[in-house]
Amino acid sequence: MHVDKYVITGGGGYFGFRLACALSKKSFRVVLFDVRPPSEALPEGVEFIQGDVREFTQVVNALRGVDCVFHIASYGMSGREQLNRKLIEEVNVQGTENIIQACVDLGVPRLVYTSTFNVVFGGQVIENGDETLPYLPLHLHPDHYSRTKSVAETQVLKANGEGGVLHTCALRPAGIYGPGEERHLPRIVGYIERGLFRFVYGDPESLVEFVHVDNLVSAHVLAAEALTDKRQHRAARQAYFISDGRPINNFEFFRPLVEGLGYSFPKLRLPISLIYFFAFLTEMVHRAIGRVYNFQPLLTRAEVYKTGVTHYFSIEKARAELGYKPEEYDLGEVVAWFRNRGHGKKQVTSSIKKLLLDVVLFLIVVVLVLSFLPVVGQ
Repeated sequence: MHVDKYVITGGGGYFGFRLACALSKKSFRVVLFDVRPPSEALPEGVEFIQGDVREFTQVVNALRGVDCVFHIASYGMSGREQLNRKLIEEVNVQGTENIIQACVDLGVPRLVYTSTFNVVFGGQVIENGDETLPYLPLHLHPDHYSRTKSVAETQVLKANGEGGVLHTCALRPAGIYGPGEERHLPRIVGYIERGLFRFVYGDPESLVEFVHVDNLVSAHVLAAEALTDKRQHRAARQAYFISDGRPINNFEFFRPLVEGLGYSFPKLRLPISLIYFFAFLTEMVHRAIGRVYNFQPLLTRAEVYKTGVTHYFSIEKARAELGYKPEEYDLGEVVAWFRNRGHGKKQVTSSIKKLLLDVVLFLIVVVLVLSFLPVVGQ
């Protein structure tokens, strides 16, 4: 009996590993292909192959005998990584070209590409956009990551039908969250704990979207199924926006995390133009001294746009064609995850409070006694 085999590029990362766990529960064979292994133990039926999508030979060796490839591997999504244009280009464009070519050469029938909202967004307001929106012109992207992801998605969809076998589709997720997410949330918590989260910015009515990791996993599994003969290759050469389907103000989304860790939510609101200018200056400084001191920018220009400008998209196409049904989640499990690892504002425990109170009472008694002794001795 044939058992489907899946390869997940970037499988050592947070989302790739969660996808592997879901596939292994369906008794599929899963290969994680990444430059680094996952931080957790591999579940049954999952193996890890260390390799780099930039090396074609390594890609070919990993993809032999595969029924479907989830191409998740990318570089430069956030922070100082956004400023390394060379590595971004090599991983996101050259790496994707290698994946496509290997799929064609080996006769791999299905390729699901993990793209991003940013292929159509570059700072302009988008309300309930859909997949009919054109790609943002490449020169208008504020960051090289988004530019290269747009190029890569175009290549993946164009490759549909190559070799008479390959079927491809692309998923465009919102910002990912969930317990254990290792790219964005730890950075945000670090800012909160260092006292840097002292202001918000932009219009309080601005709306963005997020996607829980388990919803994104579900979307990928459904997309892979929708590329099969059984589903008449319904998703072939299609792109889909994927989110929780609940637009919300970026800072209000993170309020439960801030307050759940015991900190006060900032009341100061600054104009987005000021923050954008600050991000621009930060990028210029990084460009000048980054080779000597590769510091982490507080924000990049692309991050200012993504967090402060309204852009959200309809998921109706994914619902209708993939059967995508996002479940409702909140940040409660994320707060618990961080608290279990020692994060959060340190509160004085009741026992310490009691000890301090006892010490204070003892000192008061001592002072009273000492003040009374001269009177007794007279």
